[in-house]
Amino acid sequence: MNHIAIAPILVPLITGALLLLLERRHRASTLRLWAWLGMAVLLAVSVALLLQVQREEMLVYLLGDWPARLGIALMVDRLSAMMVMTTTLLAIPCLLYACAGWDKRALHFHALFQVQLAGLNGSFLTGDLFNLFVFFEVMLIASYGLLLSGARGARIKAGMHYVVFNIAASTVFLLALGLLYGLLGTLNMAELAVRVAQVPPETAPLVRAGAGLLLLVFCAKAALLPLYLWLPEAYARAPAAVAALFTIMTKVGLYAILRVFTLVFGADAGLLADLAWPWLLPAGAATMVLAALGVVGAPRLRIGVAYLVLLSAGMLFVAFALANRGAISAGLYYLPHSVFVTAALFLLADIIQRHRGSTGDYLMPIASMPGKTVPALLFLVAAISVTGLPPLSGFIGKLQLLNSVPESVIGWVWAAILVSSLMAIIGLSRSGTRLFWRVDPVPEGTAPMPLRRSEIAATMLLLGYGVAMTLFAGPLLRYTDATAAQLLDTGATVERVGGTTPLIREPSR
Repeated sequence: MNHIAIAPILVPLITGALLLLLERRHRASTLRLWAWLGMAVLLAVSVALLLQVQREEMLVYLLGDWPARLGIALMVDRLSAMMVMTTTLLAIPCLLYACAGWDKRALHFHALFQVQLAGLNGSFLTGDLFNLFVFFEVMLIASYGLLLSGARGARIKAGMHYVVFNIAASTVFLLALGLLYGLLGTLNMAELAVRVAQVPPETAPLVRAGAGLLLLVFCAKAALLPLYLWLPEAYARAPAAVAALFTIMTKVGLYAILRVFTLVFGADAGLLADLAWPWLLPAGAATMVLAALGVVGAPRLRIGVAYLVLLSAGMLFVAFALANRGAISAGLYYLPHSVFVTAALFLLADIIQRHRGSTGDYLMPIASMPGKTVPALLFLVAAISVTGLPPLSGFIGKLQLLNSVPESVIGWVWAAILVSSLMAIIGLSRSGTRLFWRVDPVPEGTAPMPLRRSEIAATMLLLGYGVAMTLFAGPLLRYTDATAAQLLDTGATVERVGGTTPLIREPSR
């Protein structure tokens, strides 16, 4: 079990390399078999990692037996283990949906899918800012291939905007890393936490500038207002299984903000203490309201779902920027809920688009929809969950967050959360009415389009995660509460990663 920390990165990387070798000489069924074997191993590893951190609180893995301040350090705590588990649970229905046929039309789909999982997991596990940049790039390069493979017309245009924006953000990321390394002499997060707290007044403005550049990059990845313009069209044009997997990519930026600006620039950072939160709280609230307007005015169902991704990001910005244990715990419970339900809506939008024929998922034209019963029921469950209506997990997460808002900001924060939720209800009610209720009659003799079982199963699995989060809300909230307490206890993290206790090391060669 000493090497379990690196397994979530190695398993998809090895699986992706194997699939790349196999795809020239083997049929799609063989590729799918090996992809599912890799997913099974990754799921087992994710469960084992989650159990391990509950027993030992934190694992630190040093590659090549280099000291943490010099080499590559993987830091596995409750938060990173939870994010790896969320990624794995999301990837399973996404792969199931793609295996209904789309994977045959995309060049190197299975290899790129696995490489993106490796990039995501690496981003959650690294304890070093430079390696966070590296895993960001692994994740993004794979996403470029998944988004643009087989693309034409509007998807090419949206994909190029996505690529250019992320390359620009990555360039700023490198500038921030260079500035911080030049000033502080390290990029290990635990080492940075110690050195930032000791920054003299004459150096503090430059360190603040580096931190500001980092914050800009992470907010761009998380699509915070006004850095969100790349997201709606790119996600709406992506293939359904890819768009569903992309729902966790904005959460990587949120994770990075929570990790870096709690550990490095948190309450113990001296002159740079709590650098981000005063800015992120109003920006997150504004993002929620703007995204809710996007849901109301969306001309297509997929555009509306993309704005729901933005709304969930704004909600999480508010939760994390409140920077208290209860709000962070509520945000960590809400995070996987929002990932699963928006992913389910992307898959459902693709099913609806095919059932409506040439009308697609446009909401303005009224069209007939043969065989609408199952999609309508799934849409109803997803809409209840994503808008935070009782009794599903969205309601529990929002209620926990509302209860954790301090009295000093309770008025306008409550207003932003409740108004954006109401607008999301209005927008999804409008969409459901035009898709399933006010529809043209089905012409006589028209047979309903058969539903692909694997696609329905993938959508139901994602919605089932939300039901499970409702049924097991007690244990999950206890876990997220312990996770929030661990995040805020930065001294223990620095001590553990800094080497004052025995570390798990890869054997030297």
